[in-house]
Amino acid sequence: MKSNLFLCLTGVLSTGAAMTAAAQQKRQMNILYIMSDDHSYQTISAYDNRLTETPNIDWIARNGVKFTESFVANSLSGPSRACMLTGKHSHKNGFTDNTRVFDGNQQTFPKLLQQAGYQTAVIGKWHLTSEPTGFDYWDILTGQGDYYNPDFIRNGEKLHREGYVTNIIADLAIQWMDSQRDKDKPFCLLMHNKAPHRVWSPDTCDLDSGEDKDYPLPANFYDDYSGRKAAAKQKMNIAKDMDIVYDNKMADKDNEIHSNPALEAWGRANYERMTPEQRARWDRHYDPIIRRFKAAGLTGKAFAEWKYQRYMNDYLRVIHSIDRNVGRVIDYLRRNHLLENTLIVYTSDQGFFMGEHGWFDKRFMYEESFRTPLLMYLPGGKQGEDAHMVQNIDYAPTFLELAGVRIPKDIQGISLLPLLQGKHVSHWRKALYYHYYEYPAEHSVCKHYGIRTDRYSLIHFYNDIDEWELFDIKHDPESMHNLYGQPGTAKLTRRLKKQLLKLQEQYDDPIRKQPIGRNS
Repeated sequence: MKSNLFLCLTGVLSTGAAMTAAAQQKRQMNILYIMSDDHSYQTISAYDNRLTETPNIDWIARNGVKFTESFVANSLSGPSRACMLTGKHSHKNGFTDNTRVFDGNQQTFPKLLQQAGYQTAVIGKWHLTSEPTGFDYWDILTGQGDYYNPDFIRNGEKLHREGYVTNIIADLAIQWMDSQRDKDKPFCLLMHNKAPHRVWSPDTCDLDSGEDKDYPLPANFYDDYSGRKAAAKQKMNIAKDMDIVYDNKMADKDNEIHSNPALEAWGRANYERMTPEQRARWDRHYDPIIRRFKAAGLTGKAFAEWKYQRYMNDYLRVIHSIDRNVGRVIDYLRRNHLLENTLIVYTSDQGFFMGEHGWFDKRFMYEESFRTPLLMYLPGGKQGEDAHMVQNIDYAPTFLELAGVRIPKDIQGISLLPLLQGKHVSHWRKALYYHYYEYPAEHSVCKHYGIRTDRYSLIHFYNDIDEWELFDIKHDPESMHNLYGQPGTAKLTRRLKKQLLKLQEQYDDPIRKQPIGRNS
């Protein structure tokens, strides 16, 4: 299937039919949940317009709610998806890290919506190992998925599709809404982009759009991780760990540039899966960059900063395609009179480091990784910003309440529907709980859990090390200065540890029963 197939062939309901369908669905609102993989809030212009512009994603913010204090429960793709589906923390849904298999027999919000008469579908990245359950239709990428000419599994049938993955996913979403779903039922569609996950491969049309830009280095790009042992142990540093062939696309035709053998092989394999036309456009863009790189002979800081610029240019070109396709889907809803009866959500499975601390990737309970964008458009609802502390375990109860479905008592999140409706909420959470489990693993980020209040972040790294970190987010949003154990912080630390334990008890995390460690 060509990536632009439905750009030309997407059908449009007649005005009368569309209005009839919308009228039938007034009782229960449709849900369109769009989630990209590793899309940092720093690269959505509704949050920060210094790096790029995302006008279509911003439409959701302008016409709905931009949550300014939005976070995840576990900053890793698979676990984050499991939290979203179940409304529960990782230790409760069982998918604590990407080595696990999601138990599809457990309660999820799509299953509960099905029971309430919704037609459900998931299209795009799944990344939970087991097959999707609770969906009338599923069409998912295999594993992490590929940017070019990806393989899918559609209701159990393996398919190969030609084109660029973000275009294909939007094509399939529009096709399902237009001609495959039962229009007499409300729908819940999960549209999950692979992009902008590593290795940030842009659509060929975006390779040719404009010259490379020079992006300013983050102030802490050369962080020395003083006072933060876990930060020093990681292996996601742009200078040291970003692969020149795999990540920076320097797979030269002369085979003179070499890197980590496994990563280099994957990088060259990504190139080989392209069509001749795709490779020609790719070569036109990257071959001159490769020639200049070879001639420059970069080392030290110059080499690190060159890697950063390549990373930023590739990543932000990938964002162009995401934004463009978000616009296509919103346009479809508008043309078919579905905007007045569809909740639209845009988010990411977690945050991402854009060179802060010298890093790419996520995992840490530091702001860039812990935070995630969350934009929600509710027809007739609130417009503007909301500063309540929200978390991805809140999505499931929100969708259930919107659909008029009773929220099960074992769901740990809180419905955001009152916030979307602009209602005053007298009692809201004062702190968030976080727990990351995947170690040892590719990026060597230590296991840790912690509490985040409106001002402070307290983190405990455990297992291979036993270290605490305390940050004053108001004065140190970059999490550079560990205050733990510093004079004058003892009372604050005791209070936060007490709150942390209460959260662990509230969410029934078994870690609370284990010895906290010698630094407690």
